[in-house]
Formats: sequence, C-alpha cells, structure tokens
Amino acid sequence: MDTLTRMRAFIEVVEAEGFSAAARKIGRSKALLSKYVRELEDELGALLLNRTTRQFSLTEVGHTYYRRASEIVREIDSLADTVRDSAGDVRGRIKLTAPRTFSDAPIGQSLIDFAKEHPDVVLDIHLDDRFVDLVEEGYDLAIRITRLEDSSLIARRLAPFSLKICGSPELIARTGPLEKPQDLAKAPCIVDTNGRWLSNWPFMRENGEMFSVPVSGPLEANSPLTTRAAAIAGLGFAPLPDFIAKPALESGQLVSVLDEWVPRGGGIFAVYPHRRYLPVKIRVFVDFLAQWFRKHEAV
Repeated sequence: MDTLTRMRAFIEVVEAEGFSAAARKIGRSKALLSKYVRELEDELGALLLNRTTRQFSLTEVGHTYYRRASEIVREIDSLADTVRDSAGDVRGRIKLTAPRTFSDAPIGQSLIDFAKEHPDVVLDIHLDDRFVDLVEEGYDLAIRITRLEDSSLIARRLAPFSLKICGSPELIARTGPLEKPQDLAKAPCIVDTNGRWLSNWPFMRENGEMFSVPVSGPLEANSPLTTRAAAIAGLGFAPLPDFIAKPALESGQLVSVLDEWVPRGGGIFAVYPHRRYLPVKIRVFVDFLAQWFRKHEAV
C-alpha cells in the first residue's frame, strides 16, 4: 500500500472526526482505515492520533502532519485536474463552506443547479456561519456574504450585497419615524445572532467613519428567516440581507429605514486559497456561480 493512500485515509479520519464516521463517508471499513493510519504512523515513527474508546484527538505532530499532508494531497489533486482539463473532464469533490443564510435564500438554488449540470462533481457542502480557516480545515472554497477585508485568499465577487434595517408599518406607526441610528437604542430590535455585530449594529457616517449603536429587544435568533418573521409580526426592527428582505419589502409587509446610514460595499464572494495549480473543478464552479448570479440578478 502506497504512502499517498495512507495519507488520504488519515486526512479522511481527521476531517470526519473519527474512524467510524470516515468509514461511512468513503465506503471503507473502519478496520481498514485504522490499518492505514497505523501503517502511516509506523512508517513515520510517530504517533499522529490519540485514541481512546470515547475520545479522538490529534497529537501535536499529528496536527502539523495533517496540515502539510492536506496541502500535498490538494496539490496532487489539482495537478491531476489540470491534466484532465486538457481533455475537458470536470469531476471530483468540492468541499465548500457557506453561511446558512446563503442556502436558505433563493440564491442557494445556484448550488443545486450546479450539481444538476455537473453530475461528476460531488459538492460537499458545510453550512456554517463562522468564518472558517479554509487551509487549516481543508476546504476548497467558501461563499462569504460580507464587506470583504484584506485577506491572503483569492476572492471573486459574485453579486452585490447590502443590509436593510427593516420594520413593519405597524411598528413604525408606534415608534414614529427613525431619523438617525441612535433612535434604535430606544426602539425594540430583533437581534440576529448569526451577525458578527450581535447587539451592536454598525453604521457609517457621510465621511465614511464607522460607529455602532447598542440595541435590544424581545427576540434573538440565529436565523434571518426567523428574524424576518419577527419583524413582519411587529416585534422590532431587524437587520436583514437584502435578498432575504426583498419579498417582504415588495409586498409592503416591511419598510426599510436608515438606508443612508447603512455601510456600503458589501458583496457575495467566492473565496479560495492561492494554489500553484487551480483545480479545473474550482474554476468551473466559480465561473458557474458568477454566470448564475448575472442571469438571476432579480432573485
């Protein structure tokens, strides 16, 4: 058995957080994966995993080996993809992380449409609202909805994005019109705990200076759909992604306020690490998303 096969087995076990989960994922027996990892440790002369009946963890050297082995395997796979590209062959697995907001909204259909068009590519989608470390956690790509900050990653803008502060007409009738962000401190607000700001909402002055306003209210939720429903019910003002707020704004169930104070420059981005060889599957996937968003600008 070659070293590369053992490395792949070790990586699968680490990423699945256990032998049983890895075996189910890749269709191999738990005993075979355990054998491969044990042989790899024997070959290296080092313990990579701490194993007990209840716990599973990487040793310090195992953590270092996992990171470097993941990079090596990705480079090998990328090189193979580059060769296949000359034959027009798009296949393989894409490990993708995206926020739940993306998948819950109509734009999440873009992932389904790609899977239908490219049946030889497996989309391994992980929905997570935190900013994961792509290299450390072995992801090929991330979808991020944000104002992109300086990064060592490559980012391709797929679509513009803006935040809307929304309230129901009934709520606005009770509170009166909001003239400045500070008025929110005295009004009921719905806190979306997926947001990085939580109960301190960011705003921008005309000169570009950022500031925040502390808010509170009767409901906190980690779902923009729940947040929208609460806002429609008149429970408070809510920060909503424009693509989540759009149907309720168009129907008149919600009204956006303080638009001139909301930070600008946000977008939906495909983000991926620098690589010597960009796998064709990644390039095809990102190109597909860019075209999908251009086609569905009204979504």
